Amino acid sequence: MFDFDQYLGFLAFLTILTIGFWLMIFLLTFVIPYWIGGSLIERVKEIMEEKKAKRNV
Repeated sequence: MFDFDQYLGFLAFLTILTIGFWLMIFLLTFVIPYWIGGSLIERVKEIMEEKKAKRNV
């Protein structure tokens, strides 16, 4: 059915596909929300500092 080379190619394809799948799951569930949350927190801090500076002037 399969030659040994085709079998190794199929295993390499499945390995790369699986690694890509889990990498996308990791990025979508952890990295991107962490990045967005951090940027929102920094933006809120900047807005608070701007309001504080306006009050003091």
